[in-house]
Formats: sequence, C-alpha cells, structure tokens
Amino acid sequence: MNSPVKAYLIGGGIGSLAAAAFMIRDGGLHGKDITILESGLLMGGSLDGAGDAERGYSLRGGRMLTTDNYECTWDLFKSIPSLENDGKSVFEETEDFNHRHQSYSMARLVDKLRAKVDVTSMGFSMQHRKELLKLSNAEEKDLGASCITDWFSSSFFTTEFWFMWATTFAFQPWHSAVEFKRYMHRFMLEFTHIETLAGVKRTIYNQYDSLVLPLKIWLEDNGVRMVNACKVTGLDHTLVDDKFTVTNIHCLRQDTIEVIAVNEGDLVFLQNGSMTDASSLGSMTSAPEKLTKADSNGWNLWETLAEGRPEFGNPTAFTSCIAQSSWESFTVTLKEPTFFNLMHQFSGNAAGTGGLVTFKDSNWLMSIVLAHQPHFVNQPKDVQVFWGYALFPDRIGNFVAKPMEECNGAEILQELCGHLRFDLDVFKTANCIPCRMPYITSMFMPRNHSDRPLPVPKGTRNFAFISQFVEIADDVVFTVEYSIRAAQIAVYQLLALEHKVPPVTPHDKSLRVQFEALVKAFS
Repeated sequence: MNSPVKAYLIGGGIGSLAAAAFMIRDGGLHGKDITILESGLLMGGSLDGAGDAERGYSLRGGRMLTTDNYECTWDLFKSIPSLENDGKSVFEETEDFNHRHQSYSMARLVDKLRAKVDVTSMGFSMQHRKELLKLSNAEEKDLGASCITDWFSSSFFTTEFWFMWATTFAFQPWHSAVEFKRYMHRFMLEFTHIETLAGVKRTIYNQYDSLVLPLKIWLEDNGVRMVNACKVTGLDHTLVDDKFTVTNIHCLRQDTIEVIAVNEGDLVFLQNGSMTDASSLGSMTSAPEKLTKADSNGWNLWETLAEGRPEFGNPTAFTSCIAQSSWESFTVTLKEPTFFNLMHQFSGNAAGTGGLVTFKDSNWLMSIVLAHQPHFVNQPKDVQVFWGYALFPDRIGNFVAKPMEECNGAEILQELCGHLRFDLDVFKTANCIPCRMPYITSMFMPRNHSDRPLPVPKGTRNFAFISQFVEIADDVVFTVEYSIRAAQIAVYQLLALEHKVPPVTPHDKSLRVQFEALVKAFS
C-alpha cells in the first residue's frame, strides 16, 4: 500500500496557508499530512496584526481588496467559514460588510494649506495621455527592466493622478514599468474612480483577524500541523529522471538541528523572499532599528537554490537597493475620540467610509487611513486605531527636522499634526508604533522577465515556489491575490489536478471599461 502524500510548506504566509487549503479542498490530502514551517511566532506572514489597547496595536500594512478582481482569493474564502457569522463564509461576511459600509473618499489629497485638492481632474496634459497610451500598448519583452521614469516626462509625476495612484498602490517613479503597466490593465476599473476609491473593499477587521485567523483555524480543524519558531536552513536535493527533487529539509528549532526526510511522492513548497523581511518596530520614544537581510537571513534559501539555476530566478534583482524598496508605516492607538471626530469634520468621511488621505506636499509623502472601528477583534469600544505610511522616509520632514526613519512615534505624530493644523493635544493619549520595512516594495523593482521563477519551475519534480516573487502572466504583485493565485497554480500543477485556476478577469478588454477610462483620462 502506498504511503499518503505529505506536503511541507516553508514559510507561514498567506500563500502557504492557501496552498494547504487547496490541497485539502481540491487535492484530497488529509490535513495531518500537511506541515507548515514558519520561522516567526505567528502564521500569516505580511498580513499580521497584533497588540492590545495597553501596549498599542500594530500592523505593518493592509492590502487593497476588490470583488471585481481577486478571483482566486474569493474562490478560496468562499470555502472558509466565518468565525462570527454562523452559516456564512468569509467571502459572504465581507460582501455584507461592504454593502453596509461603502467607500467614497471626500479628502483624497490635501495640500500644504490643509485644503482638500480638487481631484475631479487627473491633471493630464496631452503629452501625458500619449505616454500612458504608449506604455499601455507596449509589449513586456520591449519594456525589459525599464523604469516608470523611462516612459514619462517629469511633469507626469506632479499630476493629481500620480499622487493618488502612487499612494494607493505604493509605486515609486523608479519602479518597474512592467509592473506599472500590469496595474493599469488589471485595475482599469479602479482608474475610473481612483479619486474616491469607491471600488476598494475592506474586511471587517484588519486582514490578520479577518482573513488569516479564520483560514488558520479552518486548517487546524482539518489537522494541519503548524510549526512556529522553526527556521529552515537548507534543502538537500538530487536529480530524479533529470528533475530537481528535494530529499531533506534542514531546520533549526530551539537551537536544535532537525532533518525532515522528504520521501517519494512528497511535496515541498517554498516562500521565496518576503516583502516584510527585516522589518523592525519602534515606539513613542524610539525609532525602528535599521535592519537588512543580513540580520534576518530571510532571502538566503532562495539565493542558495538559485545559484547556477537560472530557472529559479534572480533574487538579487529585488534586494540590491534598500533605498528604492523601503518605506515606513505607523499604527496609532487612541483612548479618546477627539482625533477621529476632527478628521470626520475635516474630511467629511466617518471612519471606514473614506480612503487614504494623502498630504501631497509632505516631504515624506505621508498618508493616513481611518478604518471602521473596531479594527482588531480584541479592541475595546472606547479605543480607536488608525494606520498611516510614508513613501519617502529618508527625507527631512516639513515640521520635524529629521528623516522619518530617524523619528520615534511622538515625532511622527508631531509631523502629522503639522499637516492637519491640529493641536498636538489631540494625541495626548496616543501610542504610535512606527515600522520600518526595507524590502516592502522589492517586488516592484525593475527586473527582467527571467528574474522571477515560475511557481513550478521547469525541470522540478516535487518542488514549487509560492510568493510575490514568482512569475504569473497578467497578474500584479503586492496583492493578496498574487500569493493565493501562485499557491493555487503550484498545488494544481504538482498534484496534477484537472481543476482550473480561475482566470484573470479581462476588465481591460471591456469596451465599456475602456470608454470610461478614456473619459476619465480626458477629465
């Protein structure tokens, strides 16, 4: 009798959790035969969220969701039961929540006079429209490793469109033209209401509590083994029928080296690279420590495997310049409602009905967003939490004479009050926790097509990659969808399943969407 297939997933991000679910739901594996190995103390990877009202809440970031796209994400979460609404899936409860709390930002951009910027016009010249059209129609093979700046005149980066698009998706001018083009096609629907973010959907709580936690609990209920504080240090491999085959997994747990044998028929999935690798937290009195991949070794395994194997990609393309992939976020915990009330009066949006408020003249290019409260499952009713980030943390502030990356939480709040012209007393009960992320937009770095491996590289037998650093035609990185789509592709391919991965919806091919985008471009 053949032994059951066992699967080992290295890294506990949303991609690995999704892969485990697909193996159970669609592949017929038993949960007890699936093991997830995570070096940190929590599952969920970049979709984290932690803390409490006393110590302060913290989340490194949140990802935009839509229900018009994200085909694989919602295919998965239609199968995962809600933790709070009996008889409903996570997808159904998310849809219900967004029917009740619809987004329509009325203060998307704010200028140096604290005036709300008129964003009914994108601010395009005819030259900008020609440049957009040229890039939109270019072939990826012709774009190569070019930057966005290679395709646009300098004035394009001062338009209202650029400030809104860049801060919604975290693009920098020096990032990949290929990724910018893909975003323009994938989110053409969002282009038509980028000034209000009306197409953005939110989860009930932060994405750890709303997505990761119910998925994790479902996997545990199905017997999946989740091992935290387990660092995978190496993979033994050989050639079987001329195909790359993993034979052993080397781990470090509690200072003890362990070796897991990968037997015939077993599968190994690796999260190659991490956008939140080497991230660090500060406090109200201290700035986050400046770390690099040398402090975490999060890229080592991929780098080792890719040596001499071009089919495994080129991790150096994504880690070569922290200055171009880094930004900083901050999470603020409040114990009285003055700030939220003032923001409601200023913006016209109650918490959870607006979107990012971006201070376009901020040297840091700072944005904040006030989500529906509570934002954490364990958040008391008299506590509020909001999140913000800045794309240029290496620049001197407008109101604090130092770079954001050298600021503590109190200084970040001082800078924010300066832009809003609020008295600093609004933050007398505040706890601001800054977070530095040196590789947060590393997947946007200019790259060649060969720099990202396929989820299942050619010439592999029992091995796959799942991450933001694999190559999936037509889809866009820096989304939950990308990791889950990579997981679904890898699982279906390694298990030779006949199931079809939901295709990317071609909204950009719709004549109606194209017409509406054209009208918006000429507004």
